[in-house]
Amino acid sequence: MADPLTLFTSIGLSEQKAKETLKNDALCSALKDAIAQAQRVLGASGVDKATGTLLYTMASRLRDPKRLGFLTDHIAQRKICTELQLAAALEFVKSHPQDPINQKEFESLCGVGVVITPEQVEDKVEKVIKKHKDQLLQERYRFNMGLLMGEARGGLMWADGKMIKNEVDIQVLHLLGPKTEADLEKKPKVTFHTATTWLSLMDELRGVALNFHKPGENYKTEGYVVTPKTMDLLKQHLEFTGGQIRTRFPPEPNGILHIGHAKAINFNFGYAKANDGICYLRYDDTNPEKEEEKYFTAIKDMVEWLGYKPYEITHASDNFQRLYDLAVDLIRRGHAYVCHQRGEELKGHNPPPSPWRERPAEESLVLFDRMRRGLFAEGEVTLRMKIVMEDGKMDPVAYRIKYTAHHRTGDAWCIYPTYDYTHCLCDSIENITHSLCTKEFQARRSSYFWLCNALDVYCPVQWEYGRLNLTYTVVSKRKIIKLVEEGTVRDWDDPRLFTLTALRRRGFPSEAINNFCAKVGVTVAQATMEPHMLESCVRDVLNDHAPRAMAVLEPLKVTITNLPEGIQNDVRVPDFPANEFMGSHVVPFTRTIFIEQSDFREVMEKGYKRLTPDQPVGLRHAGYVVSVQKVIKDAQGRVVELEVHCCSSHEAAEKPKAFIHWVSEPQKCEIRLYERLFLHKNPEDPSEVPGGFLSDINPNSLQVIDSALVDISVSKAKVFDKFQFERVGYFALDPDSTADKLVFNRTVTLKEDPGKM
Repeated sequence: MADPLTLFTSIGLSEQKAKETLKNDALCSALKDAIAQAQRVLGASGVDKATGTLLYTMASRLRDPKRLGFLTDHIAQRKICTELQLAAALEFVKSHPQDPINQKEFESLCGVGVVITPEQVEDKVEKVIKKHKDQLLQERYRFNMGLLMGEARGGLMWADGKMIKNEVDIQVLHLLGPKTEADLEKKPKVTFHTATTWLSLMDELRGVALNFHKPGENYKTEGYVVTPKTMDLLKQHLEFTGGQIRTRFPPEPNGILHIGHAKAINFNFGYAKANDGICYLRYDDTNPEKEEEKYFTAIKDMVEWLGYKPYEITHASDNFQRLYDLAVDLIRRGHAYVCHQRGEELKGHNPPPSPWRERPAEESLVLFDRMRRGLFAEGEVTLRMKIVMEDGKMDPVAYRIKYTAHHRTGDAWCIYPTYDYTHCLCDSIENITHSLCTKEFQARRSSYFWLCNALDVYCPVQWEYGRLNLTYTVVSKRKIIKLVEEGTVRDWDDPRLFTLTALRRRGFPSEAINNFCAKVGVTVAQATMEPHMLESCVRDVLNDHAPRAMAVLEPLKVTITNLPEGIQNDVRVPDFPANEFMGSHVVPFTRTIFIEQSDFREVMEKGYKRLTPDQPVGLRHAGYVVSVQKVIKDAQGRVVELEVHCCSSHEAAEKPKAFIHWVSEPQKCEIRLYERLFLHKNPEDPSEVPGGFLSDINPNSLQVIDSALVDISVSKAKVFDKFQFERVGYFALDPDSTADKLVFNRTVTLKEDPGKM
């Protein structure tokens, strides 16, 4: 037989995938056995890429090695031809560990020999389209075609997906005709600030329910293991919940939530809300070394800031005694043991098996009690569960020793449960129906089900969705702490970060963040988005909700010579020029005003439409046009003041080419302008940034203007109040503001610039 690397690439694996497989001894051995058996059926060169992919998937997901030959035969004989059939086959052998396997039942549940004809597909799609015909005619090509696909596949389980899609496309085209210009227009943006548009996300989250199990029907989902007690436990669960959907948002209180958590919050709380359910905020507080009160408070604040109210706030630590009792039970049942291997011995792809794995339960019970009473040193012993996880990790740790006082329980405990042990059991205790988590936890789904079943407790269902990531940033807690310690940023809420507290401080409205999550969608695919897409959502909200004001960042003094000293006129400025019924404010207009330095040039240049000695300009909202009479300079030749003549815009010889903003009798303020914190799109990628993320800091990420001027309409603003400074950008009042000096953060510019953030 060829060497393993050549063998694996011969069946269609990439070289990188083949090398990764070689690092996992168990997977490598299983795959070699499967290929050898398939070649005996198909010949040495008969294993094509499609068959090879099925063999690899089977070998990597199969938990019972004695079924390897059985499934390999079905793949080699072309009885199992699709990923869908293979998933059903793996599920079947997992649910039927005892011999003999009922061949007829197996083939029936795996679709062996089932042939779906084009006529069947056509008939099913026709029925689905007829069901949604009215809505299709109303929404046309804006209708969610995935819904049609999902319902059609529901009645044709083993049909080819491409065949269904082609038939849906054909029948939709027949019903609606070709796309019109109106169909090709951009879909209206999803916003959260009206009752009508709020339904857009809610409807989407209701749609997700089509893919999820109904409460109490957990056993119908892929990978769910049915035990003799399952149906009784589900019955008790339904009696307790009344069939209500229950979700939870379970953050670790060891850092501030970031933009990725916003999707998790919207998914967990939003899914429950959309389906008349409830959602818990549960702190996963099992690591006392890193937990602080400020994180507990900030997490709750951010959930509520995004518009959600937890049904109840709970903590993993609420269940410490119950979790301990369940661990004792797990040992008694022979599913856990006390191990003396050190942490460093367990690192790497293939750590050595524990020599204490078969330790008698009675001995482990005594040692676990000694762990509980503090008779071992940290790292000396752990409690491990007897299970091989989907990623090949063997016997994950359930309890470890930490002599650190806990935020809530003090010194009551010196052993603390791990995530792998705690999470599913807390879900069970709270009768969660849908345990929603990001895709990286997919490898823990089997252990999630295993532990609940090993203890004979109610087993919820884990569903995974894609993470939301942004470019030009880091969100790792460890890395943000490093940025704070290095003095690169001030704290977790520095407006250059993408923590939720930082975004709030910068002035991002919570509605915009929710809209962004809706725009990304609730799909299971991982999404990596550009920051300017989030900025776009921010502009959409602020354009409707941020009142206008005028501010000058780099002031140039202007004296209007034909206005008398001491005379002040009041100028009324609309808060929202597009809708003057939404209010206005009054600003003074006197002999001395200030304009932006960039709004004046001594020498006229082609295309320049603002103030020059030869070109007058209008003043926004004032009804005046000003013309330069004299340019005053300092000793270095810099322009420090203009003397101008003004006249009513009605009296001007010709309409000015531009109207500029200005301030009079202004208030001095500090303006902070932000751009991207990192220079490269992926600052954590060594191929882009060999020196590490700390070497990629943008030296111009913060510019402070300490002598800007703003009109008095903002003088009574409260922290986080938002404004559009006309022609300059959107700004929010920073918590550093005092009665003597206001501080404004630029939230976003008025127009999109993908090159800046």
